[in-house]
Amino acid sequence: MNVFNGIFGERIFKAATLSALIFFILFLVGIVVSMICYISSDRFISILFSKEIIFAIKLSLITATIAVLISVAIGIPAAYALSQTEFWGKDIIDTILDLPIVISPIALGAALLIFFSTPIGSGIEEHGIKFVFVIPGIILAQFVVVSALCIRLMKSTFDAIGSRYEDVARTLGCNKFQALFKVTLPLAKNGLLAAGILTWARAIGEFGATVTLAGATAMKTETLPIAIFLSLASADVEKAIAVILILIIISITSLFAIRKIAGSGWSI
Repeated sequence: MNVFNGIFGERIFKAATLSALIFFILFLVGIVVSMICYISSDRFISILFSKEIIFAIKLSLITATIAVLISVAIGIPAAYALSQTEFWGKDIIDTILDLPIVISPIALGAALLIFFSTPIGSGIEEHGIKFVFVIPGIILAQFVVVSALCIRLMKSTFDAIGSRYEDVARTLGCNKFQALFKVTLPLAKNGLLAAGILTWARAIGEFGATVTLAGATAMKTETLPIAIFLSLASADVEKAIAVILILIIISITSLFAIRKIAGSGWSI
């Protein structure tokens, strides 16, 4: 009887957990299917190859790539320091790092806009690079939003590796830099690459900080999320759905790339 109750209880538990998962997956699939059924294939193709959407795709890919390259260049040493180095105030810095992740992107964009109205920000605008309502503002907004996520993911990769391999390399005559570049980074390669892809996908979909700092001007600062915003603002629902489907395709492609990397072994 106890064995029967145990097996029956396990089946009930398994069915309950799987039911929750299946319900959520069907909910997501239902949303995507509803958008696919809403727009015809001919209309989707015509929107996809329109001058405006091609511009938005190119701008999104270029700005997100630049933002992620900057994030990775800063993120690798920053994540390594947080993971492998002990220093005063580490817990405080680790907490501050999470602020761009939990704060609304619109708030981050507003903070950037306010910064560029200060004497320092105005000086940068007048004598350096212009960021407000221009393309560099898109890159800056994407960087601010995704850089903390990039560092957090890379830190998890370095945490999983630990310091024991470097310690062994040091006993064999490597200095700190040699141990990092010859041991730790090769071991972390897949995890860092996956973190970069995930960060890139997040940058592609960034909207709040971008529209606040760079504005929403068609054929000027129009990324894919801004194209959705402009389409809905002009009541062009089919165009908005087409752009959403493009973003979904890009996201799925990125996730498949991460799964491919996962198959070769990595950890975040």
